[in-house]
Amino acid sequence: MKKPLGAVLFALVMAGAGAAPAVAAPVSTEGTAAPAVKAVDFAGTVSLSNCSGSVVRFPNSADSDPALVMTNGHCLETGFPEPGEVITGQSSSRTFGLLNSSGSKVATLRANQVVYSTMTDTDVTIYRLTTTYAAIKSSYGISPLTVQNTHPTAGTAITVVSGYWKRTYACNIDGFVYRLKEGDWTWKDSVRYTSACQTIGGTSGSPVIDNATGKVVAVNNTGNEDGQRCTENNPCEVDENGQVTVRQGINYAEETYQIPACFAAGNKLDLNASGCVLPKP
Repeated sequence: MKKPLGAVLFALVMAGAGAAPAVAAPVSTEGTAAPAVKAVDFAGTVSLSNCSGSVVRFPNSADSDPALVMTNGHCLETGFPEPGEVITGQSSSRTFGLLNSSGSKVATLRANQVVYSTMTDTDVTIYRLTTTYAAIKSSYGISPLTVQNTHPTAGTAITVVSGYWKRTYACNIDGFVYRLKEGDWTWKDSVRYTSACQTIGGTSGSPVIDNATGKVVAVNNTGNEDGQRCTENNPCEVDENGQVTVRQGINYAEETYQIPACFAAGNKLDLNASGCVLPKP
């Protein structure tokens, strides 16, 4: 896991100055130029005390709904959820620094509930805020990021946007991992980045954005740091036949397309909804 940060000095050194937001090259076909793709920036991302995250909405969310923040399960303020543990409806007063397009903090947002958190099958925490999308837009001119509700595609150009570091990482989806095992935790159908995304501690919970659509397709969560096999900070890939592969220096994210089906009107969690496959308590 890209562990939550305390004072991790080596990571401070590694981070260096913030990188410029990545710009996807315009796609063109012979004789026809497609419109240029908008640059991915920091608008709608948030900084946590030890991680990164983003204000997110689902395709069916309304502007009047309570706003949600998405980050990793292992960024939960009460500690890592145990294998098999699913947390819902837990009280929270966690704060988040809301960033604008240039990465400047423009507001402090506050949660009143951990709507959902787990490190089983996926690695995600979703917080409910004390304000709405409309109020955030009205006060700060910032819209939430939309979570894509279809499976991402290999080869897609992506940007990992870290609110903690105010830094972006640009690469492509290299492929998908049947099972990603790290210590006692196992995640299903994880995203593997190409080697260009060298994410570090503090990038946990960053939205992974499809450059072409601007939508969130995954949440950044881990990478193999030392080449060890299936240990904490050294996840291993396990295929359908149990074959284990270790890729030192390669980083990963957990898909988010399955999350919208679990939220009903008013951004209310409904784990019994049709199509919802998230683990239940």
